[in-house]
Amino acid sequence: MKKLRTILTRIYHIKALKYILVTVIAVMLIGFVDENSVWNHHKNIQYIDELKLEIKRYTEQYRHDQAQIHHIDSDPKAIEKIARERYFMKADDEDIFVLSDDKRQTDIWNDETTE
Repeated sequence: MKKLRTILTRIYHIKALKYILVTVIAVMLIGFVDENSVWNHHKNIQYIDELKLEIKRYTEQYRHDQAQIHHIDSDPKAIEKIARERYFMKADDEDIFVLSDDKRQTDIWNDETTE
């Protein structure tokens, strides 16, 4: 115990060690614990990159949708084609047969229009 006390008193009397210890603690606080730490800065950069990719994807989707809207506005046959293909609309004198390889979903409601 006496040796430990003498070692601690020698360390205490070294003035440069105090400053080094305070500097190391400050770097640890700023680097890892603080709200604006290097770790949080790295996570924020990754999040920004993800958001940029998302913006790019939505921009491409917006351009595609705008091209479809322009096509629908300029061609009246396109509206008819979409109505027939997506919504199964038909003229009065037509019959529609839906061919699908998908498995049938069993619903609680027995809807005869979709069978």
